[in-house]
Amino acid sequence: MTAAMPFAMLGRRPVLAAVLGALSIAFSGILVRLANVEPATAAIFRCAYALPALGLIALAERRAYGPRPAGQVWLALAAGIFFAFDLVIWHHTIQLVGAGLATVLGNTQVVIVAVLAWLVLGERPPGRTLLALPVVLLGVVLISGVIGGGAYGRDPILGVVLGLATGFAYAGFLLVLRRGNADVRRPAGPLFDATLMGALASLLIGLPLGEVDLVPTWPAHGYLLALAMSSQVVGWLLISLSLPRLPAALTSVVLTLQPVGSVLLAMLLLGESPSGFQLLGASTILVGLLLATSRLRGEVPRAAVAEPEIG
Repeated sequence: MTAAMPFAMLGRRPVLAAVLGALSIAFSGILVRLANVEPATAAIFRCAYALPALGLIALAERRAYGPRPAGQVWLALAAGIFFAFDLVIWHHTIQLVGAGLATVLGNTQVVIVAVLAWLVLGERPPGRTLLALPVVLLGVVLISGVIGGGAYGRDPILGVVLGLATGFAYAGFLLVLRRGNADVRRPAGPLFDATLMGALASLLIGLPLGEVDLVPTWPAHGYLLALAMSSQVVGWLLISLSLPRLPAALTSVVLTLQPVGSVLLAMLLLGESPSGFQLLGASTILVGLLLATSRLRGEVPRAAVAEPEIG
């Protein structure tokens, strides 16, 4: 059995793979806060610690299916630049508004991806996505603490601004990586390329900000290693395998496990205590995300990708 086989086998059970992937990445913000290192440092080591495992799986994929086209490699590397900005900005957002709410804000990328795909790629979003936009924006306002008092976070308004910036960077990452991941049989290759570039770009972003510390410490780097293995390797590989194989409506429901799980875990494990209005805002955003990604009655369903042979 090759290193890629367990993930390939889970590709035949896409619902299970999606659920496990969503639960794996739900711990991302928690582990970042527990590591308690500078935002760029967390991004660098999240990527760096994931590279050996991703490299082994990518090598197994290459042996099974041959080399990827050069254009696909370059696109995956370009996606890594967006990923670095996504991680560094998101880690700042965690410091400002907490791990749970920061994760919810980052998931506004669902709507942002649709809008950017329309503007950049000419892929007009369905009407439900446009209807979801004001719903999501209402949730963002509620999380900011502008309405009501006692908002959780060191600076929730700035946290919301950076959270939306995270969504844009995350959207760019997903759009470019999608173009660089044409063969769904081998998700590790593009993910390795993007992760490698993510580590290098995070280093370049962090140096002028004074956020780079390359000396490992304990237990901080224990948490960063757990972050790399759970989210960057297991979580992302499972999600990359499952998404092309599931109907959009089911995908949207399953992936809301990540922000919901992050809010609950942050409250239980980190003692985060968002205000009632902020929790209402988080719930409103989740409703908007479901509206944006769920198929309405009479709408033509998205065709699932055919199951590949497991070599």
